[in-house]
Amino acid sequence: QRQMCIRDSINVWKRLEMVFMWQFWLIVAGLFFVGEIFTLGFLIFWFGIGALFAMIVSFFTTNIIIQTTVFLITSTIFILATKPLVKKFVDVKNTNTNVFSIIGKKALVIKDIDPIHSSGQIKLNGEVWSAETENDEIIKEGSEVEVLKINGVKAIVKLVDSEKVES
Repeated sequence: QRQMCIRDSINVWKRLEMVFMWQFWLIVAGLFFVGEIFTLGFLIFWFGIGALFAMIVSFFTTNIIIQTTVFLITSTIFILATKPLVKKFVDVKNTNTNVFSIIGKKALVIKDIDPIHSSGQIKLNGEVWSAETENDEIIKEGSEVEVLKINGVKAIVKLVDSEKVES
């Protein structure tokens, strides 16, 4: 009688475990899908798909190791298989920030560029930038220069022509 009671309680527990596991995997998948909403990488989505596959497996077996293995393997396969496809459609273009967008543009010297006194300013697109020359030459106010690169917070410039430019 007692042995029958223990066997019945084990069977009840297995039935509850089977019911619980598919719900567990469904909740995990839902959490991954909601998490994907807040990310940009399109990575967490595949873990949600893996959790759905584990949920399907949970209908056939109560072994948590098998379910977890299916979850990990399917998630990994989907991530690796779709990575090139995702890169093609999720075109991440590098947008130049204001700093790098001024490279190659012409500017007006509004304060003498003097490497000895470490001074000099240029005006470009209505913005004032600290400036220095690449070869330590002095460039007078009113000259036109071209921005070659950015070094820290200073624009490295070269003289375009020696004539003064009207402000």
